Amino acid sequence: MSSENIDTEAVIAKLNQILEMELAGVVRYTHYSFMVFGYSRIPIVSWLRKEADEGLAHAHEAGEMITHLGGHPSLGIGPLLETHNHDIGAILRESLEHEKATLKVYFELLDLVKDRSVFLEEYARRLISEEEIHQGEINKMLRKPGEVGVFSP
Repeated sequence: MSSENIDTEAVIAKLNQILEMELAGVVRYTHYSFMVFGYSRIPIVSWLRKEADEGLAHAHEAGEMITHLGGHPSLGIGPLLETHNHDIGAILRESLEHEKATLKVYFELLDLVKDRSVFLEEYARRLISEEEIHQGEINKMLRKPGEVGVFSP
């Protein structure tokens, strides 16, 4: 397994898509943190800002991967949904959709590099794991108190 066996252009394009998705997450979670009101504001804002910080770290990592492969990091940003519905449930449902879309792109990267580059495969698998954890956290927050079953929109 060597990175010489990968389609470098396709991998760089996918990494740029990841970079853009992660940057969109930074903007999204930061915006949401401004729009939380009520008794639960402090812990929720703290969680949202932590998610924004983590998204920025993921964006940095994707950019470094791109330049490692000789590519040029995108200045674009992924899609930003603005429903103007800022209750906590809506924010969490929108966050869950963003996490699902980002996870899909990481799986697409994994498909491009699997059994071709240990370095890139391990990167993709680690980020897939982190994104799945995020989805699980959001899913738990969307459940009503006392509910054990997985949230389904």
